[in-house]
Parts: sequence; C-alpha cells; structure tokens
Amino acid sequence: MGDEERAAVDRVMRSGMIAQGPEVAAFEKEFAEKMVAGRTSVAVNSGTSGLHLGLLAAGIGPGDEVIVPSFTFAATGNSVALAGASPVFADIDPRTFNLDPASVRAAITPRTKAVMPVHLYGQAANMSAFTSLAEEFGIAVFEDAAQAHGSTWMGQPVGTFGSFGVFSLYPTKNMTSGEGGMVSCVDEIAHGVRLLRNQGMEKQYANEVVGFNARMTDIHAAIGRVQLTKLEAWTKTRQENAAILDANLHGVVTPYVDPSATHVYHQYTILVDDDRDGFQRALREEYNVGSGAYYPIPNHRLASLAPYAPGLDLPNTEVAARSVLSLPVHPSLTQDDLERIVAGVNATAKAGA
Repeated sequence: MGDEERAAVDRVMRSGMIAQGPEVAAFEKEFAEKMVAGRTSVAVNSGTSGLHLGLLAAGIGPGDEVIVPSFTFAATGNSVALAGASPVFADIDPRTFNLDPASVRAAITPRTKAVMPVHLYGQAANMSAFTSLAEEFGIAVFEDAAQAHGSTWMGQPVGTFGSFGVFSLYPTKNMTSGEGGMVSCVDEIAHGVRLLRNQGMEKQYANEVVGFNARMTDIHAAIGRVQLTKLEAWTKTRQENAAILDANLHGVVTPYVDPSATHVYHQYTILVDDDRDGFQRALREEYNVGSGAYYPIPNHRLASLAPYAPGLDLPNTEVAARSVLSLPVHPSLTQDDLERIVAGVNATAKAGA
C-alpha cells in the first residue's frame, strides 16, 4: 500500500459514496479488460464468497458432487459444502501441485456436476485436459484462480475457461483490494452472482431470490483499481526473483513450470525431501529467512471436510503436504535479500545432506 492507494481511499471518503457504487463498477470493468479478456466480472467481498455464489448461481446444490483438489486452502472445499453439495477430493500432479486429470477422471460419478481445479501457487492448471473431460462427461468447469492473477494456459488467461473463475483480493495475494474477490463469468452466472451478493436483488427492494450481503465497498474497489495498475510490473519482478532462485538453489527441488502455463509465483514452492519442518526452522533461526508450508494438512484430513472423504488415499497429496516449502519472491525483496535466501537454503540443504 502506498500514496496512490491512500489517495484513492481519500477520494472515496470525500465523495460520500462508500457502499457498492461507481468505484466498484469501474473496478469490475477495468479488471475484466485487463485480466480476463473482457469477460464479465462481478466484485464481491471475498474470494470465498465468489466461489460460494458462483456455485449457487450455477445451480450446484444438495445431491451434487464437485471434484476439487485436497491440496489447497480449505475455501475450495468449503464453498462446495456451503452450497449444499459434496466436495470430492482428487489427487495432484506431483510436479505442478495442481489437480491431476487422471485422478479427476477416476472420481467422476453419475452425481458429478463439475470439476473445479485450483491454479495453485500461481501456476495455471491443465485446462486443456479439464475442458476435454467436461465435454466427454457433460459436466461443468469452474476455476479457483484465487492465487493466479495474470496466469495463462496456452496463452489464454485463467478465469476464462470455465463457467466462472474466482480471484481473491486478500492482502497476501499478488494484488489486493484490502479484502475482496472478483468473479469472472458467463453472463447467466453473472446475473445470479449479482443477485446473490446483494440480498437477492438488482433493483432496490425488488428481491428476486434469497440472497446474501456479499458486496464490495467503494473503498475496497478504489484500492483494487490502483493495485491493478501495478500488477504487471510486480508480476515481472516476482518472475525475475524466481529465476534467480531457480538458477542458484541447490539440494532442493525448485518449482516445475509446465511449458503450456505461465507461473505468476504467488508462492515460490520448493520440495524438501527430509524434515521439512526442521529445514524451515533452521532457515528462520540461523539465516533469518522466512518461509511458509502451504498446506500441511490436506483438505480430506481436516476435521471439517474429512466426513466427505472417508478412507480416501491421495498419495501425491500426502507427499506434497509434508514436503513443500514456499520461499519469498515478492517484489519488495532486494538483491541482498535474495542472496541471503540462496545462502540460507543452500547451507541448510548441505547440512541436512
């Protein structure tokens, strides 16, 4: 957050229009044009709300199944459960950490209504495979693009493949509105999301369905509009920082990037073969290098979601959950920071070996 964001907030405060208003409409238009090839975009108060409302607008409900990865943040499975449907967890590709099309195929049943891949860590999932599966089995495709602002698959932006795609605008994401989400969707889904985010009405007091209060404020939209102008440069810096780590890290497995995908490095995630937690602790205590393990408990083993997956075995997910470690590549890093990260990782890996 900088002076531009503060000025944008001040502008809204002076206008007197604080709730969903012209800033939200402008943000939706600008996001659509810049991020999703002009596709209709609807702003909401969080990425999780976007997933939930998108599912409801698509008609997902009790008795339905939606196939999702277990190796991701719980919001993906939560949104399916909140819609009244059952999340069905599938395994991941061990290289990209994204949903494995073969595992999805094996999980399809007569109750399956959709598959919802996550573009995890900022790398696009294999959308060619998922759109082919959807056509073969007559199911829908939805996208959890919460971490993937600007990522592409075969040159096409994420958020433009399925009936809807959802981007998170939480403070830790590659761009933020302070809090919020954006739903990129086909027009019939857009109408439903607009109704559901605003108490079930597009025209005031003419409630058409039972809805929610999931609106974005103009304050948040104003911040998002500024951040959107900075995202391209920030992404380029993230990719440059990732390339430096790729070229200089030893003793760990650096991120694999599918040749068909663009990786925007929401997280730069390595694999540590032995004692990931000890490795992380040594980085922090001995080299002052912060890191994060995303995600140490797969969704199918969480107390909240395990009832949907009794006895499920997802071997690639389990390996990733105990081995992944994400290192900093954010745009504010200096050359000294990057050198410290490289030195710390290499020394820790050598000591472990």
